[in-house]
Amino acid sequence: MAFSSSSYPEELTFPEGFGWGASTAAYQVEGGWDADGKGPNVWDTFTHQGGDRVFRNQTADVACGSYTLWEEDLKCIKQLGLTHYRFSLSWSRLLPDGTTGFINQKGIDYYNKMINDLLANGVIPVVVLYHFDLPQHLEDQGGWKTEAIVEVFDAYAQFCFGTFGDRVKLWITINEPNTLALCAYELGKFAPGVPNPGTGAYQAAHNIIRAHAKAWHSYDSLFRKKQNGQVSIALFSPWIEPANPTSLADQKAAKRVMALALDLFAKPIFIDGDYPTVLKSWVAAISKKQGYPSSRLPEFTEEEKRMIKGSADFFAVQYYTTRLAKHHENSEEELKSLLKDIGTDLLPDPSWPCSQASSWIYVVPWGIRKLLKYIKDTYNNPVIYITENGFPQGDPAPLDDTQRWEYFRQTIQELYKAIHLDKVNLQLYCVWSLLDNFEWIEGFSSRFGLYHIDFENPTLPRVPYKSAMEYAKIIQNNGIKGPL
Repeated sequence: MAFSSSSYPEELTFPEGFGWGASTAAYQVEGGWDADGKGPNVWDTFTHQGGDRVFRNQTADVACGSYTLWEEDLKCIKQLGLTHYRFSLSWSRLLPDGTTGFINQKGIDYYNKMINDLLANGVIPVVVLYHFDLPQHLEDQGGWKTEAIVEVFDAYAQFCFGTFGDRVKLWITINEPNTLALCAYELGKFAPGVPNPGTGAYQAAHNIIRAHAKAWHSYDSLFRKKQNGQVSIALFSPWIEPANPTSLADQKAAKRVMALALDLFAKPIFIDGDYPTVLKSWVAAISKKQGYPSSRLPEFTEEEKRMIKGSADFFAVQYYTTRLAKHHENSEEELKSLLKDIGTDLLPDPSWPCSQASSWIYVVPWGIRKLLKYIKDTYNNPVIYITENGFPQGDPAPLDDTQRWEYFRQTIQELYKAIHLDKVNLQLYCVWSLLDNFEWIEGFSSRFGLYHIDFENPTLPRVPYKSAMEYAKIIQNNGIKGPL
């Protein structure tokens, strides 16, 4: 089967009932950082500390103003004709200190209105419990690096299931756990901003997986029968190709990167409750060489493996780009981080167009098809939801975003191939993002929105890009009708 991006029929019709969505995250769009009883989260603290950790020391104190401008967001959702809207709950807006000791009714009211308005307009809410914005009170107690977070997250999850689950039928526990573990607890580039090279990401990942699985079982035993919903976790992954396809060392390097990027979380949850063998043996050998008494990658108990195995009802994945993997022999001095553990250099192909706004994103639409095929073949042909996919513009961003629409157009063509040729069970595609928003350490310099926002204008008007209008046509036609 060729994976080229050429030779499509002019009409690409997706299966009946295919879902077309867009995504946001609470911290990135809501603003109202201390409004109506909301408690501080780690990103409030991180951005308020300054120090050039975020582009121009920007914050999301106001962001898109969605906390007060939800009705404007709803207009955008209706204009597009979305079937699904994926958004996250602000943990500290609902539970200011992260625990159910104090519940903020104003937060409940806000999300109740969102959910009810979506349903009234025929839009299915896809609700994320956690998207990077840990209540500061919990971080002060160790955050995701401490085992205690497992029980605290489960209590939060049960609170949300009980409060909103009569209407919400699609839940995601945690967004991009690998990004969270790496950027927040290994590199320290994301909040809380405390680097722990070589150990922080593995510690966080271990607790994230256990917290997710416990929350899934709580839903399964306490809520599923009455609410009849589904719960999963949203995994971010690039596609990885060997830099030299004929090199056995590069082929193995590509497998190690996929094991770290996707399988570290997917294999325990979807297959057998345990980490990928290649990663376990690789990290154990390096840890021994470094003088550690045991592997820096923690181990699950047999009981935990049984709890983790099968703790997802669908496979949620987020794709943006592709890389080439080249084997790299580490020296003793280099073996001090998770990224060095895999002994690989990650490179782009020089022929791939690169986003001018986010240097990590190269335009490789066929990568999403390969990733979907990999998930199908590796994880027993699950139902797959793409819960994020996007391409940024810089600032200022032209409303005629032709290059970006070309990225989306080619991506949608590859999704069609994945469904019709590879028989991948893909049922939902969500664009990142509904709105230009606060893109973490890139601040407002990187614009992923279908709708442009003028952050200098106090009214924060939403204006559609060309890609929004073209995406609306795709949704209306359930695919591509005629040449674009």
